[in-house]
Formats: sequence, structure tokens, C-alpha cells
Amino acid sequence: MTADNDSTPQGNAAYARLMSDLRAGRLHPGDRLRETELAERLGMSRTPVREAIRQMEADGIVTHVPRQGASIRRLDYAEVMELYEMRAVLEGTAARLAARAASDIEIVELLDMNQQLGALGNVPEAFQLNRRFHSALLEAARNRFLTRSIQALQKSLLILGPSTLTQSDRAEKAVREHARVLDAIKARDGACAETAMRAHIEAAQRVRVRALRALSGQSHDGDLL
Repeated sequence: MTADNDSTPQGNAAYARLMSDLRAGRLHPGDRLRETELAERLGMSRTPVREAIRQMEADGIVTHVPRQGASIRRLDYAEVMELYEMRAVLEGTAARLAARAASDIEIVELLDMNQQLGALGNVPEAFQLNRRFHSALLEAARNRFLTRSIQALQKSLLILGPSTLTQSDRAEKAVREHARVLDAIKARDGACAETAMRAHIEAAQRVRVRALRALSGQSHDGDLL
């Protein structure tokens, strides 16, 4: 995920830092993005910070609130459901194409990554490895237009915060779901690979929805708002 080609190197760096903060859960939906505070924290001038915020707005991650300025967008329930529906469609398609196009070496690499993921358990390193697993599977699909679509979708998903693998026992289940996808890819069974990947994304969606409902309940109690 990179900023647009019109940005300066410092603007790109600021963008990468803010996107990393969003991915790690250090920025949350509704958080205001004050240029002065961000520039001080990032150790740069306000100009690249302004560029980064402008790019995040182009990505659909930042919105401008009247009398408040820029802030991280809040997604409503319908938007969350729509994002996961599209993710299931696109990543399901990636799995189907990978069953046809992935090389034997790529399949071995995916199997190795999933094995490593199972050994790591529920730790930050596992979240990064899980992203690499999905990226490697997407590369194995050999479709540049699909890659662009999924990368754009992933930016919107960042608004939701950290990976669902942070939830109890989710990492273990995800490894088993990945294994079913990879079994189908090894067998060159595109339909089965797509079905298994859709099931994997839908399982993540259920975990996400439960977490959002719990958070909403806490907010109504006045703990978070």
C-alpha cells in the first residue's frame, strides 16, 4: 500500500507511518488527525503530514468533519458487511485462480508459511505473517487487476483495526482454514479452493461482527465515548 505518485518522499513516509498506526490499532475510527500533533510525533514538518492525510482521504480512510477537521472514518454496520462480502468474492476468486496458476514452488512456500503461522499462535508476528500469506496467495493468482482491487479493499478494512487473529483461538482456526484452501490448490481444484477461501473470510467476518457488537455495547455504557 503506497501513496500516490504526486507525493514527496517525506509525504510517502508520513503516509506509511500513519497507515502502520492504523493497522496496529494505534489510530481508531473517529480519531482526529491534527497536523501539528502528528508532525511533532513523526518528527517532520506539517507539509508531508498534510500530504499523507490528503492521500488517506483519497483512499476513503479519512473524512473531514465540520468544525473538527480530518478524522479517521467510522464504518457503519452495513459498510462492514459489504466490505467482507466483497473480500469473500475477491479472495475466493484469487484462490480459484491460484489453483490454476500457482507454481509448485509457490504452493510449497504457502504451505510453509501456514505451518509457521500455526507454530506462532496469537502474537503480533503471526498477524504480519498472515498478511504475507494472503499476499503470496494473491500473487500466485497471476491477475494484476484482481490484485489492485484487493489492495484497494484492504485499505478500507484497515479502518476496522487490528487483525481478527487477535481474538482468542482465531489464529488456530485460521491455520486450519488456510490448510483447506491449500489442499484444494494442491489438487488444482479451483472450485473447492474458492469455496474454502470464502468460508475462511466468512469465519473472520463473524469474529469481526461479534467484536464490533461488543465494542458498541461498551460505547453505549459510556466507557469508550
